[in-house]
Amino acid sequence: MDNLFNTVSVGCSKLVTKSYSTSFTLAVKMLAPSIRDAIYSIYGFVRFADEIVDTFHEYNKANLLEEFEQDYYKAYHEGISLNPILNAFQLTVKKYNIDDDLVQSFLKSMRLDLTKHNYDKNEYEDYIYGSADVVGLMCLKVFVKGDLNKFNELKKSAMRLGSAFQKVNFLRDLKDDIEVLDRSYFPNIDIHNLDNISKLEIIAEIEEDFKIAYQGIKNLPNEAKFGVYTSYIYYKCLLNKLKRTPSKKIMNTRIRVSNPRKVSLLAQSFVTYKLNLM
Repeated sequence: MDNLFNTVSVGCSKLVTKSYSTSFTLAVKMLAPSIRDAIYSIYGFVRFADEIVDTFHEYNKANLLEEFEQDYYKAYHEGISLNPILNAFQLTVKKYNIDDDLVQSFLKSMRLDLTKHNYDKNEYEDYIYGSADVVGLMCLKVFVKGDLNKFNELKKSAMRLGSAFQKVNFLRDLKDDIEVLDRSYFPNIDIHNLDNISKLEIIAEIEEDFKIAYQGIKNLPNEAKFGVYTSYIYYKCLLNKLKRTPSKKIMNTRIRVSNPRKVSLLAQSFVTYKLNLM
């Protein structure tokens, strides 16, 4: 295949990443150059699927998601797609031997967003696995570069980090999830009347995810460690901000970390990493 077209495809995934998430883009830049493109391609794929189910309200979302899935598999089998996001992703899937069951689990959770509005405990855990844990595992496949023993060693912590990130997003996006998308992910909690006790229960669960995830971050290959640690520190900061925010305010606004604070966190992370204080 034309290497220029592949470069353009990855460039489109990079543009998607930069357009949708400044914090994730910053973290990817902290990865070794040899693995950045693959992570951009994974983000581009999962972001487009997420956009279909979350924002394309004036279109038939089910049909769009079905076409997106079919086009991906066509790209995978033919080795090319004129959709640059799918082209870049299929290249990464093949290069790093990303298991198809991870892709299928992700798409299964995306389909749930089309019809599901409330979750019990088991459904919640299944959704988290498909929407977040498997994305962490896809990235881990890239980070370990085919080392199956290393992958299995870090698999649990990668999943818990994905869970933590997703749950933080759920907590800070409560307003839009309820008012715009009519969804409630957290089980056994009246999200419409979130109180401080319920909020702290959710945060305690996330903090446990972070605790387990951190042990894995310390053992990541050097090419990935700083970038993943940067994301970890950013989301920990966001969680602490949510912890300090009254429940009613969380229900009425989206909590953010300012750009100057992000830069400060990056500097702190760099010092911690370079001095081997992790």
